[in-house]
Amino acid sequence: MARVTNHHLDSRAAEYRAAYDDQVRGRGFAPGEPGAERVGPVLRRAVPGQGGVILYRDLGGLNGPELDAFIAAQRAHFAALGQPVEWKYHGHDRPADLPERLRAAGFTPEAPETVMIGEAAQVATAAAVPRLPQGVRLREVTARADFERIRELAEAVWGEEWDWLPDAMERWVSGAEDPCVVMIAESLAGEVICAGWVRFHTGTEFASLWGGSTLPNWRGQGLYRALVAARAALAARRGFRYVQVDALESSRPVLARVGLVAAAVTVPYVWRPADAH
Repeated sequence: MARVTNHHLDSRAAEYRAAYDDQVRGRGFAPGEPGAERVGPVLRRAVPGQGGVILYRDLGGLNGPELDAFIAAQRAHFAALGQPVEWKYHGHDRPADLPERLRAAGFTPEAPETVMIGEAAQVATAAAVPRLPQGVRLREVTARADFERIRELAEAVWGEEWDWLPDAMERWVSGAEDPCVVMIAESLAGEVICAGWVRFHTGTEFASLWGGSTLPNWRGQGLYRALVAARAALAARRGFRYVQVDALESSRPVLARVGLVAAAVTVPYVWRPADAH
């Protein structure tokens, strides 16, 4: 068996990160995404029911007081809308003091996530499991009732409101840009016990995996891994080379075991209107 060296892993991570920066970050939102607008080096959008998002490939050399003024202008824009906003920061962004400047402007860092990337066909094979727990099936869902059940699952797992999710899923699965497939793992009793979705990013080699929430009493039985395999297989069949996940620490070990590589770290810096008071 060939020995995988740390140098090989580092080279692969660098290759994947470069592709991610160029294709995913360089493109930003899906083409034609409503409400998206370019402001200087960033793309920003107010997302219904969720708040705002600021994306970018790089900041075009903005630095010092000029960068501070730009950050303040983005905050003021969303303050006027009465909406929170997430500045999607990556650990290799420049300038190096960007996190300090965001915090000084009132943005608060939330839990970091690891951008993990793998080859879709290889992940689908590596993540495949011999069988699901007895009575459990995976299936694609498109009905509003199922989206509501997924909302209930997410709220039970995370202990917070996900009111926006069913509406968002309806838009995603019916939209022409960045098509979406939603999948669930369902028990014999008809209970949604794990759910996830995949977005196919038009004009890129990337599909992204989201969700994966699993009810506590069903964890450790391969459900998340099975959903990863099913969605990676869909991506490969549709001609997408890479699958990408913004992974929490809880899912990172599973993803690493099936071939996804840590390519970057991303931290959501969030400003909320309440922070101004």
